[in-house]
Amino acid sequence: MAKLYSERDLDKYTQALSKAINSQETPVKQKHVRSAIIGTFHTQGATTFWAIALRLPAMDDRIVAWKFCHVVHKILREGHPLCLVHSQRHIKDLDEIGKLWVHLKDGYGKMIRLYTSLLITKLDFHRKNPRFPGHLGVTPDELDSIGGNDINNFFQMSVEMFDYLDNIIDLQEAVFGSLDMARSNSMTSAGQCRLAPLIPCIQDASKLYDYCVKILFKLHFSLPPDILAGHRQRFLKQFRLLKQFYQNTSNLQYFKDLIAIPPLPENPPNFLIQSDLRMYVTQEVVVPQEPEEEHHQTEGSLIDTSDHMDLVDSHSSNSTSPGPAHQELIAERDFLRNQYDKLSADFSALLLKNQKTVDDFHNKITALETDLVTKESELVQERQVKEELMNQAFAVAQSQDSEQKVKDEKFNKLKDVYVKLRNDHIQKLREKADIEKKLSQTAKTLENYEQTKNELEATVLNLRAEVSKVEDRFQQSATSQDEELQNLKRDKELFNMETEILKKTIDDVCRDRDNLDMQIKSAQTKIDRLEAEIQEISTQKSQLERQIDQVRSGFQDDIKDIILKAIESSENMLRGAIHEVDNPALTALICSPDYLNDLSKSCLGVLNYDTDRIFSENSYMLVTANEISHRIVVFILQGRATANKSPDISFGEKIAQECKNLGEIVLQLLQNFKEKTDTKPLQTKTIQKLQEVATLADDINISLMGQNAGNLADMLESEMSEMDKVIEETAKRMQEMLTNSRSRDSGIKLEVNSKILDSCTNLMQAIRILVAKSKLLQAEIIAQGKGTASAKEFYKRNHQWTDGFISAAKAVAVAAKFLLTAADKVVSSNGKLEQLIVAAQEIAASTAQLVVASRVKADRNSGNLQQLTQASKGVTRATGTVVGTVKDCSQLIDEAEEFDATNLTLHQAKRLEMESQVRVLELEKELEQERHRLMALRKHHYSLEGENGD
Repeated sequence: MAKLYSERDLDKYTQALSKAINSQETPVKQKHVRSAIIGTFHTQGATTFWAIALRLPAMDDRIVAWKFCHVVHKILREGHPLCLVHSQRHIKDLDEIGKLWVHLKDGYGKMIRLYTSLLITKLDFHRKNPRFPGHLGVTPDELDSIGGNDINNFFQMSVEMFDYLDNIIDLQEAVFGSLDMARSNSMTSAGQCRLAPLIPCIQDASKLYDYCVKILFKLHFSLPPDILAGHRQRFLKQFRLLKQFYQNTSNLQYFKDLIAIPPLPENPPNFLIQSDLRMYVTQEVVVPQEPEEEHHQTEGSLIDTSDHMDLVDSHSSNSTSPGPAHQELIAERDFLRNQYDKLSADFSALLLKNQKTVDDFHNKITALETDLVTKESELVQERQVKEELMNQAFAVAQSQDSEQKVKDEKFNKLKDVYVKLRNDHIQKLREKADIEKKLSQTAKTLENYEQTKNELEATVLNLRAEVSKVEDRFQQSATSQDEELQNLKRDKELFNMETEILKKTIDDVCRDRDNLDMQIKSAQTKIDRLEAEIQEISTQKSQLERQIDQVRSGFQDDIKDIILKAIESSENMLRGAIHEVDNPALTALICSPDYLNDLSKSCLGVLNYDTDRIFSENSYMLVTANEISHRIVVFILQGRATANKSPDISFGEKIAQECKNLGEIVLQLLQNFKEKTDTKPLQTKTIQKLQEVATLADDINISLMGQNAGNLADMLESEMSEMDKVIEETAKRMQEMLTNSRSRDSGIKLEVNSKILDSCTNLMQAIRILVAKSKLLQAEIIAQGKGTASAKEFYKRNHQWTDGFISAAKAVAVAAKFLLTAADKVVSSNGKLEQLIVAAQEIAASTAQLVVASRVKADRNSGNLQQLTQASKGVTRATGTVVGTVKDCSQLIDEAEEFDATNLTLHQAKRLEMESQVRVLELEKELEQERHRLMALRKHHYSLEGENGD
């Protein structure tokens, strides 16, 4: 069952994020970050987090932007797995923050841009590789499964990991670059604020470095080294930079208690030698855990384990407090649920642990059996090879013996031939004497014998050479046979040594197998015991589920009772409002039709509820019924007040009756809520009745305006034209008066008249500019239209504003005429300078009224409004100039008419003093009377304005 996130928890979540992401240059507190992380598990994702975080002033304050990136990084690493999915749609927001702050010249601007780039790269990496969790922790088997045992996937994955590491390295270089070389400010709040985000960066970098090493060994095992030359160069560069990064971080006191960073080896792995992979050891980054007390306190404040308690809490203001029995049920339900969760977690952990142990044993047995079979097959092969070598050696020896026998027989034959020839030769020598006797007779025969002798000697020499060659070959053959025999003996010794080693290995394997059998039997015993415990836990689980079902049934009844009481409270409120319509005390209450129209819009917004959710979600039905009742009650009462303003009494009574009818329809709608029947027809009927009442209120507006409603545009145009005409005539008359004064007067009088007329002329010029800007702004307001079809319709619907604008235009024209009259009297010596001051101040007040009337309907960001404001300031300055000029001129005249009492006698001086005192008293009396007159005129003026406004 999905948990409801109550308003109380939402406020706490917002408060935690505000405390974590603030404008103080201090590191983010881990307890606030932990609250944000727990909130993502409570809300099943990061949607709520982003909705709150994007409202923080990350675009206005660089510290807030920096801490925002840090918290987002922690959320992506340690938050709910769906945070990676929900954050994909906010990549543009991160990019805009980075683009904004990159223009800042100090260190934070560059760091924020690099951090946002890192977060975007991380989100892109997880989008391409969704099986990697946020903290990047996977087992070797999972890494192989992610790559799909496809070398192309591993090649691309390594490139993405290199890009990820480049972003981390760039960020840490910017952070350390913003500190001084001695790192002395690493223990200050400002330094720690910059250094704190490096902790999750180190955690990511450690995992990425480990995976890059393993993947590069896989790539070099399958691909030629030349193809991976670029990968090796990039890895070596990152290895040096990461090593320097780890050393710089380890040397800072700030990180001593926050993170344990394993040092990288002195030399990078040699990927060209596959045996180096066995020497590689994965180094883990260790982050000490904070005290658990605070963690439980935070988790308890954010996560509510009850599905129904959130619903009850959200509507506790509309229901009565639960009784003691109800509270005991809640406490018992919470205790049972906590016990159930604890037992389920222990049971799951125990099952996983036992299953893992059994799997490890099975895997180890399988591996040992495989090794045993392999060793036995290798032993058989070695024996076969040994037998083949022995057979070959015996065959070679036999072949050599037979060849030697053949050679001996051939030698013996040659020897026999030689012996025979030698014997023949001796015989021939013995017969030589006889032959010599017969020499004369047998000369020819002797020559033949001599030739035969030479041939035989040559034959003997050839036989001797052949015998020598045969002896040499026999010697060489004997030597080679001796060498082969020595090699065979050495191979035999090596083979015997390997055989002994294999026998020892087989014995060790058999011994290990026996040990594993014993361990398996022990594990089987434990498994049987655990199964019995599991059966007992299952029984307890069934009992707890039955108790939970009973508690849930009781809660369902309580919820139904709360819903009925809440809707009945809304119905009572509506009946009270309907009854108050006929209350005579409300006849003195009035309301403008425009305000009633605004109320109708808010009521329409509430009435357009979702009919599909109204009965499927109890909380939605309660909130909708409550809002409808409150809105309609206010509308009915204000509708009765609007009816009191109608000049036609019967028409006003009609509006009051329609308001009562609207209330009755809403009562029927709430009754359908209670009975859970179809509310669509009554919803449509309520909206129609509401619109009818709003239309009747518009008719009151029209009746109040009377015959002048359609002529407001013409009246405003006429007054604006009259005002322009008066201002032009006043400016022209001022110029004529200045010209006449220059030709007629001289001395102090000329100086006084010139200054006064010049300042008055400047004031009229400022007024002309103000009027021109006011017309431009008025045209802009009418062009915007506020939803109306024409200018006349706009003036008609906004008649009160139009009346105010007409009154302001009249006031400006009257004040201009008064200023002209006062200036004329002063120049002609028939007026007083104080009249000019009053006239100037009256003009300032009139133009201020015109500016206010224009500003009411204008857009605050309008350029014409800004220009009108500047023109108003110009009128104020010109008015101040007129007042200052008048005071200066008054001082000049007083100095010129300074009283000379040097020639007066005592009696004359006393008489003049008494006359002066009389004159002072007269003037004080006149001043007091004039003030009373001014007060009366202002009261009358305000009363006339009030009647016109009504």
